[in-house]
Amino acid sequence: MAKKWNMIVDVERCNNCRACFLAVKDEHTGNDFPGYAAEQPAMGANWLDIERKERGSYPLVEAHFMPVMCNHCDDAPCMKAAKNGAVSKRADGIVIIDPVKSKGQRQIMEACPYGAISWNEEKQIPQAWIFDAHLLDQGWTQTRAEQCCPTDVFRSVKVDDEEMQRIREQEGLEVLQPELGTKPRVYYKNLHLMTKCMVGGSVAADIKGVDECAEGAEVVLKQNGREVGRATTDIFGEWKIDKLEPDSGKYQLEISSASGRFSMDFDLGAESRYLGVMKLA
Repeated sequence: MAKKWNMIVDVERCNNCRACFLAVKDEHTGNDFPGYAAEQPAMGANWLDIERKERGSYPLVEAHFMPVMCNHCDDAPCMKAAKNGAVSKRADGIVIIDPVKSKGQRQIMEACPYGAISWNEEKQIPQAWIFDAHLLDQGWTQTRAEQCCPTDVFRSVKVDDEEMQRIREQEGLEVLQPELGTKPRVYYKNLHLMTKCMVGGSVAADIKGVDECAEGAEVVLKQNGREVGRATTDIFGEWKIDKLEPDSGKYQLEISSASGRFSMDFDLGAESRYLGVMKLA
């Protein structure tokens, strides 16, 4: 089977330094690569960008960041919308929007459900991140975004589809909006940090007449009587359970330790929740 390029992006590692964003800008702003891409406008075109997601509420708040770019889909809507072969998929999996053939074809940009294609108003062409195909064709083994990333967010791999599916299952990788059926070649690790909810709280216990942080308490989260999550409080009495579906309704919480028990019901809406301080009795 032919080996194809795939990009793995670890959301948990991204700290929004934006070095990848600047690397793409540096590579393409003012630089024309015939057959691959015309130069990127200095303003208004972010071929690789960073999305932000805040979860929780004080004092349990998290901020996460996710690089987004052209997904180089195997069933790319932009290819279907293009005329005269203006968009093509190479044998190595990379999708290229021809900078000459695509002139005037605004529908190519409009067809992308991820918003990953920008419109170059001056040149009247659609443009997107080319997976640094011009560099890979020269023997490079990493994209510039991957090279410059200080926290190893990116990992480009060139393997056959069977091996990529093995890696996907082994590492729990996901793609953006799989329900679209576009078959992206950009995979995300720890995507739940952007798409799922967490709940957490703080547990206290009466120790010789004084409220103290309850370390080591067992926290069990149930829904309709079935366990869906479990955690143990830390030295500060804090706990967190993650990967819950937004708007998933009513849950039952049970906390127990040698110092006592606590239980409550709550509803989970669209956002993560801090459930407050819970005192064992």
